[in-house]
Amino acid sequence: MSLSVSSDSVCQKRTLSSLLAGHVLKKPRLEDAERLQREVIQLLEQHVDICSLLREAGNPNPPNVFIKNDVARKEAASGGIPSAIAGSFLVSELRRQAGQLGVPVSSLSVKMALDRLTEIMGSAEEEEEEGERRELLTCAQRVQLSVLLESCSELLSLGAFCPQLLWQQHRREQRSPRLEVLYHLHLHNILHLKDILESDEGVKSWLVSQLRALCGWTPPQDEDETKKVQNKVLSMVVEVLVGSGFEVKQEAAGPDRRISQLCCSVLDDCLYWILDSVDQNLSQHSSSSGAQQWIQLLGVLRHSAAVSAEALQRFFTHALTQTLTYKPGLTVSDAVSMQSEWTFAKTSSLLTSLFCKLAVIFSMEQLLTHLQQVLETHEVNWKHVLCFLSTLLVYNPCAQPSIRELLSRLLSSAFESYDLENLITAFLLARQGALEGTGVFPSYHHWFKSTFGCSSGCHATNKKSLVFLLKFLSDLVPFEPPQYLKIHLLHPPFVPVKYRTLLMEYVSLAKTRLADLKESVEDMGLYEDVSGAAAASAQPQCQAVQDVEKAASLFESTGRISATVMEASIFRRQYFLTRFLPALLTPRVLPVKPDSRMKFIEALRKAEKIPAALHSSYVESCQKQRQQDGNEVCVDHHEDPLEVLKVQLQEFGQLVGNGSDGEVSAQLSRISHTLSVIFPGHPDELIGQPVIKLHIDAPPSPELNVQAVNMILRNFCQCLFDASRAKPPNKQTQWSSMLVDALLGNTQLSSCIAHRLWDLLHNQGSSLASAHLLGLAAFMVHLHVSSAQSRPVEFVPAALSDPLPLTEALSAALPCRTRVDMLFTIRFCVAVVSYGFCRSSLLPQHQQQAYIPPCLYKKLLYLIPRLLPEVRRPPLPADSAEGEHCEQEHRGLWSSVTDDSTTWRKTSRQMWRHAAFHQLQETPQYGLSFSEWLNSELRVQRSEDALSDPERQEYQQWACQELYLSRPVEQGGCGGQTRILCSHILNAVMDQETGDQKLDKLGRVSETGTCLPDILSRLQEVVYNMDAGRSRAGRPDVCDVLFDLFSLRCSSTSHSIGTQLDLQHTLQSWNRVLVTLPAAVLVKVKNEGGRKTLDCHRLIEHINQHQRKACPPAGFLSCLLTSHFLRGLLCASVSCGRPSEEVNKAWAQMSLSCPLLLVSTVHWWERVCPVLSSLWYDLSDEESLPEQLQPLSDCLLWACRLQEGLRAPQPAAAPLLLAASLHCVWTRRCGEQQDFSATMEALRPESEKQNTQVLVFLLYLCVNDHLSALLYPLERLHDGGSRLCSELLAVLLDSADWLLIFTSSEQRIYQAVTMVTSDENTRLMPLAFYSLLLQLHADLLHRALCCPGFVHTAVLCYINLFNLFLDGQTPPPANEPHSSQMETSQILSRAKQFLLRAVSQMSMTAVSSGQLRQLEARCAETDPEVAAALRVHLDSERLSPEMDFL
Repeated sequence: MSLSVSSDSVCQKRTLSSLLAGHVLKKPRLEDAERLQREVIQLLEQHVDICSLLREAGNPNPPNVFIKNDVARKEAASGGIPSAIAGSFLVSELRRQAGQLGVPVSSLSVKMALDRLTEIMGSAEEEEEEGERRELLTCAQRVQLSVLLESCSELLSLGAFCPQLLWQQHRREQRSPRLEVLYHLHLHNILHLKDILESDEGVKSWLVSQLRALCGWTPPQDEDETKKVQNKVLSMVVEVLVGSGFEVKQEAAGPDRRISQLCCSVLDDCLYWILDSVDQNLSQHSSSSGAQQWIQLLGVLRHSAAVSAEALQRFFTHALTQTLTYKPGLTVSDAVSMQSEWTFAKTSSLLTSLFCKLAVIFSMEQLLTHLQQVLETHEVNWKHVLCFLSTLLVYNPCAQPSIRELLSRLLSSAFESYDLENLITAFLLARQGALEGTGVFPSYHHWFKSTFGCSSGCHATNKKSLVFLLKFLSDLVPFEPPQYLKIHLLHPPFVPVKYRTLLMEYVSLAKTRLADLKESVEDMGLYEDVSGAAAASAQPQCQAVQDVEKAASLFESTGRISATVMEASIFRRQYFLTRFLPALLTPRVLPVKPDSRMKFIEALRKAEKIPAALHSSYVESCQKQRQQDGNEVCVDHHEDPLEVLKVQLQEFGQLVGNGSDGEVSAQLSRISHTLSVIFPGHPDELIGQPVIKLHIDAPPSPELNVQAVNMILRNFCQCLFDASRAKPPNKQTQWSSMLVDALLGNTQLSSCIAHRLWDLLHNQGSSLASAHLLGLAAFMVHLHVSSAQSRPVEFVPAALSDPLPLTEALSAALPCRTRVDMLFTIRFCVAVVSYGFCRSSLLPQHQQQAYIPPCLYKKLLYLIPRLLPEVRRPPLPADSAEGEHCEQEHRGLWSSVTDDSTTWRKTSRQMWRHAAFHQLQETPQYGLSFSEWLNSELRVQRSEDALSDPERQEYQQWACQELYLSRPVEQGGCGGQTRILCSHILNAVMDQETGDQKLDKLGRVSETGTCLPDILSRLQEVVYNMDAGRSRAGRPDVCDVLFDLFSLRCSSTSHSIGTQLDLQHTLQSWNRVLVTLPAAVLVKVKNEGGRKTLDCHRLIEHINQHQRKACPPAGFLSCLLTSHFLRGLLCASVSCGRPSEEVNKAWAQMSLSCPLLLVSTVHWWERVCPVLSSLWYDLSDEESLPEQLQPLSDCLLWACRLQEGLRAPQPAAAPLLLAASLHCVWTRRCGEQQDFSATMEALRPESEKQNTQVLVFLLYLCVNDHLSALLYPLERLHDGGSRLCSELLAVLLDSADWLLIFTSSEQRIYQAVTMVTSDENTRLMPLAFYSLLLQLHADLLHRALCCPGFVHTAVLCYINLFNLFLDGQTPPPANEPHSSQMETSQILSRAKQFLLRAVSQMSMTAVSSGQLRQLEARCAETDPEVAAALRVHLDSERLSPEMDFL
């Protein structure tokens, strides 16, 4: 400021005299003078030294009137005198003494009150000197103090007491006033704490220490009143501090701001005391209990009416900010390195409790917004920040989406402005969430891959963003734990191809850092998936085992060695040889049937990826191995983990009834940490394993794991029992769901739980107590609710093709085969469904289904009507229960289940009458379809059934005819159509064998029979009913229904070997069912012009298309099936007007169109004829069979006579019938080395043209036998087929007809005979052609060459034979080939030599030039050498004009 001032400025200012002159002097009024006098006297009284004043008056220790007043008050109270009168006496006495002493009354009253107060608290100083300081008064002292303060309050009301002077004098005598005295002064409205804060400048020096001392002091156990007073004193102090410090006033004056700052400072000091206790980890009980007491005050403060909601919110915001920013000494690099030690389970309970109290009044969005503001504007304590995030995730299940949104905002802001702080914050927060497990937050691997692993990531927009990310990751490398570096290397961020060099720089840096940490890159797993620090201790051997399991799993699902393994064998050869292969080739007992690992090893060996010496050593070690190595869990822990788990589960049980969801979640986090020690992710548990392997024979769980699982299940049952005594399931907290979710987060633990539940339900169900059964039922419900988090289950040994959900897999442990099984299953399922209904009664109907496992609900639909006949009546239509009535029904159902005096019958009946139970059945996934009912019924063991045979028949008839026949198709019924009912039964019966083979692997197998005979009886009943109504117009014929159903099952067009085997198996099952049905239904009876006739087209079509494909010996139906078809023909003819005539017509048609039935009938005629004759006599009273069937006996008799060398007239029968008769006789006597020359001479083709056809048909049948011998060499059923063919060829070589049976396109009159055998035999005819031809003598071969069309047929057969070998469709070589039988591998080469010789020797007229060109063109694609031979012959023909003319 300048020293010179201008004249203008001086003139503008007024002097003091001028200012005073501008006011009119007022004469002071009398009232103002009196007020000023009173204020001066009060000021003097407040600052006077009372003791000095009394000494000047000559009586320093006047008698204390308060002691006398105490006695007077007691007498007045006993005498009924009002306290106001006693108070007036006290004032009079004080005024009298004050007048005598010449001192003010207020001063004297304060002096006597302080003396009385000192007397009351006189023993406190002695206790403090002895080191036993008591922070609160005793009950007697408290009563005396209350009487004193009441007197003071009366004096104050009468103007005879000065509170300010009292406090001033008290502070002079006491350096640290007791908080309880302040509380009582405040409570009696004598002196408020706020007034003390305003008047006492040194209040902070003693108030903080008094607060800490009172928080840390523990009252004696027998003083409950003292504990209540302690809470009230602390609550009052905190309320005043918060109210004074954080209430916002519109015009806050200077003193108000000072008081606000003072209160904030006191509260901050108390908060810092708590945080120091957390950081120093003090073990003193007083410190920890004192800090906990202060934290509890924050919870009480939330419900206080003395503090406004705005002030409370500002205080909590301020306290949270102070906590997050307290002592920000840790750097970002420290946070990156030490973050794994700051998980919720490892954080001090004081800190987590503090965070919970501070966060409870805010929404998740408010908390995260404030957290982001603090991170952006303050230096923070990273440990507190990250622990705060963990607390939010653990205590609040809804925190995950909000935190992921915060991460997105941070990343977007970071890459928009290239802000490094936001980027590191996002990484730290994401890693912290991942450390708490996948149950509350996605793994770090998942977050990093989803955020940076795709082209749409925020880093992939431009090069600058990419460089920014890679630079950040590179800067982190010196501080990164190795597991994060491995994730970055295994799942690197997406980088465009042109910027790959930038990524490779980071990869090189990361690998170097791993090498410095002795974490060799070569030890890094192929499929490693680590999340946070949980995998920091993973050993390379464990990673290799995980890689082996993953690679074997991929090989099993794809059938190929994964590209990762192939690349590792080349580019990571050291790891492949030193880690991967030793883990893969661990010696073990090899199973009889190769498993996925054996197949994988064999594939690697064939690919030359396993050294021969190493594989040989592995095989030798496996042979020496006698037992599987024990699977033990090594636990390195200072305490027994089971004991720790036991204590934690007990604490969890206490929280179930009294704790909040947040406290339950916090305890579950601690339990999960302990379980991670017991179930540490052993190498046998594959990280990323798609399924849980459920070993149903011998659960591979170590003893420690079994004990832990038993402890968990027992605790769950106990918690459910305790909680249900107080509240029904629908009124309980979410403790059960939270517990199950936490358990399913550990895959190894989930596997052990699945094994234990399987063992309990399947093997020990009948011995379980009611409490255990109810607990396991509730546990099963919550497993179903959490099915989305659990992995599917695959049975070992494999019983089903696809993995099942956990609940559905465990339901397979509840068979319904025997009475014992049924009783336990119905009890368990009733408990499951009852608990599910009660638990979900307050939820909307569409959400209730999540609590009812469909697989167990369907078991009730099956068992309740089966075991309780009274419920089979149609249920009465009930209104859907809603609201409170529905809830009461659910609770009543649960009460019935938990009542020990209630039987399972009563509970089941109550369940069946439940409206919601039947409403649920209308949902498609909960309805028990007819097919499912049949499958369950077919597994019941008849000898151990709960029902007797008559009861079972009655029940099955009710289910078929009353329950499912009329039920709509969309609900799993038959829609009133008997045809659909028949199809369901037929399919179930045919599937029964395959189904049993799979399901028997899941449990006990009984040697007694199933209910298959009963279900077949139901099928017969249905077929009879359908047959009785087929005469009605519009009704499908039973024959059509049956054959249509079977055709639909065999509609596959695939020609693979597996499909063909399935078709044969299906046909065999069908035939077993077919012979149990009435034979008459297999032949249709139709009306034509009022006359009933037989229609055999469907039967013929069925035999030609299906039956011939699976004949036991190729070319013949079984005797039972043949007899059944013929009996059906006879029985169906009875419904016609002329039975014999209809049989004759039908058989004539079948002889022409169904050669397989004709040949089979001839083959089995000696056994079938007596049966048919007896049946025909019963049906028509005729002793002889119809005319068309009689030639069968005649032809067989003729064939026998010819075989015996006798001359007999040839019957007038079809050539195929005659050939079949001869074949029947010959094949039966071929083992006797009979001479067939006489028969051949009698059937010389030169005698009659018909004889040629007979011999050709006979040759075809013998060739069919020869092929059967090649296909099934061990059966020795057709050893004589080759010799018969040779003898027939010797007779037929001069005729070209025999060549027609080997070329399917040129058979003409012999076309029908191909329907005798299977398609497989037909395809192998070229093989039969050459195998027979090459066995002939040289003279016969010469005759064959001269046969017209022989070369043409030979070339075609060779081409087809060549293709058979290329396609691998030739029969395998026999282990013990017949001495005269040629190996199939030799036939092709010898056939080629023979064909080349035949082509070179054939005459010019043997084949036309056009045929030669066609043959040459076809051979050019298969065998150029044969094509060249044909071309040479063709060129020579071109030189001959005669050939061109011909």
